[in-house]
Amino acid sequence: MQLFTGPLSMFGAKTEIAALEKGLTFERVMVPFDRDDRYLPRHPEVLRINPKEQVPVLIDGAVELFDSTQIFEYFEDLKPQPPLWPAGPAERAQARKLEHLADEVFFPNVVRLFGLQDAMQSAPAVAACTVCARHYEAMDALLVTQDHLAGDYSYADIALYMAHVFADRKGAGMTDATPHLVAWRDRVGRRPAVRAVVGPMMKFLASQSRPVPLFLQSHLTP
Repeated sequence: MQLFTGPLSMFGAKTEIAALEKGLTFERVMVPFDRDDRYLPRHPEVLRINPKEQVPVLIDGAVELFDSTQIFEYFEDLKPQPPLWPAGPAERAQARKLEHLADEVFFPNVVRLFGLQDAMQSAPAVAACTVCARHYEAMDALLVTQDHLAGDYSYADIALYMAHVFADRKGAGMTDATPHLVAWRDRVGRRPAVRAVVGPMMKFLASQSRPVPLFLQSHLTP
């Protein structure tokens, strides 16, 4: 099994964490990367498999997939234990909805902040941060009576955690207004699979003289 990803690929990190949580054996193929958050030249296997020309890309024998959510689904079918989707249909639907919200509603607003770190008072930056804050509030409400977003730890937690890592980097971090969510972030961040993926990412940022979120500074010490 080969997983094509990059040193600062949020979606690649999602799939790598999931593979580690599942105990799957895989070869991580790190694609070329440049200083401007571009992956050039594009890896030929990424170009061949993904029409969007982006990582992650998974090759497992005859199976060739792109899109982190589709890779999640494949992992769940390939190795059902430990489960990363809830067992019940309603609970599983909720977890899938939360994973989709993290990827397709929350993260696009993080992307809007790219390049705006010197203009955080601008209307586009304020609007994006407002949407992120509202998402945090909604997720905090889910965590009042449970440790994870959809009950047990799931792909939904992996998705939001990684999206938040990038949100914090770009100026839309969590605050004391969402204490349950902050506690959840710290709890998820202590998982060995999460640390194994996020640690190298933070060290890569530091090697490029790029800021590392305060809550992830521990990854820079031996």
